Amino acid sequence: QVQLQESGPGLVKPSQTLSLTCTVSGGSITTNYYYWSWIRQPPGKGLEWMGAIAYSGSTYYSPSLKSRTSISRDTSKNQFTLQLSSVTPEDTAMYYCARAAGWDREYDYWGQGTQVTVSS
Repeated sequence: QVQLQESGPGLVKPSQTLSLTCTVSGGSITTNYYYWSWIRQPPGKGLEWMGAIAYSGSTYYSPSLKSRTSISRDTSKNQFTLQLSSVTPEDTAMYYCARAAGWDREYDYWGQGTQVTVSS
């Protein structure tokens, strides 16, 4: 059973960098051909895909967030990390990590999500 767990600070100040980690258990993040994504949901809004890191280490970003987003991984810890720079209150959201068994496939495993609030 694959499990994903998000971790990171729940409160970030405006202009700072938000950093979240997704720890994966029950499966390796380097296993062909899985994609590991970050997805967020602002209050009262729908889900927004932010970006992904592939089994190969290749990264993909939402065009609207690309200039502020970086996704990396630590294969020794089986973790992948999201960094979102220059945050504003509009980045307040529930942040999720999720796995898909292919680029065009649906997500089959999700983390429980972590709430991040951007406020001074």
